[in-house]
Amino acid sequence: MGQLPAIAWLTGLSGAGKSTIADAVDRALTESGRHTMVLDGDNLRLGLNRDLGFTATDRSENIRRAAETARLMGEAGLVTIVSLISPFRAERQAARAIAGDIPFVEVFIDTPLDVCEARDPKGLYDRARAGAIPNFTGVSAPYEAPTGPDLTLLTDGLTIDASAAPLIEVLLHLSAASPNS
Repeated sequence: MGQLPAIAWLTGLSGAGKSTIADAVDRALTESGRHTMVLDGDNLRLGLNRDLGFTATDRSENIRRAAETARLMGEAGLVTIVSLISPFRAERQAARAIAGDIPFVEVFIDTPLDVCEARDPKGLYDRARAGAIPNFTGVSAPYEAPTGPDLTLLTDGLTIDASAAPLIEVLLHLSAASPNS
């Protein structure tokens, strides 16, 4: 493929901008000649993970399946961008362990809760606060922000391109094949 694999694991609250940034990074890398794949939490739950709910056990299994899939894609040589809330540090550490020798970049999409709620086009936060959605991360279920992410991206007050630019730079560097490859 003329590139090295890498996994970028985007974590943050619902509405933080994970999917939007993942799509922007995907486009930029593709335009730069990289072979990529985005694994988005919503899309995974429509297929591979459709049998899972939002209990702690199901959330853990959701992360494990996404990490295993990302590893398989990495073994095929792809730059894989995973966009999942992945609320618990231990599960993100497990995802890193599953990646093995494939470079893994934990990316914290650091967006304040009030901004996430204001962006919420599906009304999920309102429904969660009304008790209609149990176990909703950031409202009735915890989110453990990374204590030492490899990269923190801010979105509040920034354009999508400005938010995505640091991750694009990191992934272009990690996936650059040496001239002797």
